[in-house]
Amino acid sequence: MAPTPELSKDVKLKEVSGILLQAATADSWSKIQTFEAKPDDLLICTYPKSGTTWIQEIVDMIEQNGDVEKCQRAIIQHRHPFIEWARPPQPSGVEKANTMTAPRILRTHLPTQLLPPSFWEKNCKFLYVARNAKDCMVSYYHFQRMSQVLPDPGTWEEYFETFINGKVSWGSWFDHVKGWWKIRDKHQILFIFYEDIKRDPKHEIQKVMQFMGKNLDEAVLDKIVQETSFEKMKENPMTNRSTVPKSVMDQSISPFMRKGTVGDWKNHFTVAQNERFDEIYREKMKGTSIRFSMEL
Repeated sequence: MAPTPELSKDVKLKEVSGILLQAATADSWSKIQTFEAKPDDLLICTYPKSGTTWIQEIVDMIEQNGDVEKCQRAIIQHRHPFIEWARPPQPSGVEKANTMTAPRILRTHLPTQLLPPSFWEKNCKFLYVARNAKDCMVSYYHFQRMSQVLPDPGTWEEYFETFINGKVSWGSWFDHVKGWWKIRDKHQILFIFYEDIKRDPKHEIQKVMQFMGKNLDEAVLDKIVQETSFEKMKENPMTNRSTVPKSVMDQSISPFMRKGTVGDWKNHFTVAQNERFDEIYREKMKGTSIRFSMEL
């Protein structure tokens, strides 16, 4: 008899410098840390569930000059190697990146302090997308319910505590966004917000295009806006993770592309949780100038 998902999901995270990571990532840490970045690398950086797949598709469409066919060349997770990804015997993110021809587009969920040092040394370009903490928590909760490679989130009440205490894979949301925000002017960093892409996709896509040093005409830009809409991407087998085996992501529990909205937290947070969260948020975000939209 097949084991029930609840029982088979005894996934343990491991700590690296105080940040919880997947065990295989922690076990490959020296390989990840010694990764050799190249000056023309573009690194997509996000906290989990902050629009990573969305920004990847936007970046790829810009890179391919709006050519939809070229963006269908491979599933999205294979187009831009995930630096800290490891699941032996499959080739790791580092190994995949090393076989790529320049200019490379890579991605990571790592906080600034855990990034391989060569990215800073080579003065690479970083594209950071931040999403408001409440929606991020909701999305991460549903993702952990269906992900078979992350710990079971438990009940929503339990997960609420886990998340605010940063006891999730890739660490605290608060520290992550503050860390990248703090250094945004010291490096080649374009820092954009998930909510702004929702509000005015064309304006934000234009910013990304300029940051990438590309110049696409109006018609191509409009096409990219259209092709990277949530509805389009949810139906696109190259972006919706439908090819991922159930043993890794069980989308019968929750779809990978669930809602892609701003303000879904209102359907999950109780009044008491919301008040408590706002209090913790004020405390943890004290002294930072970063401002998020919690709704549109």
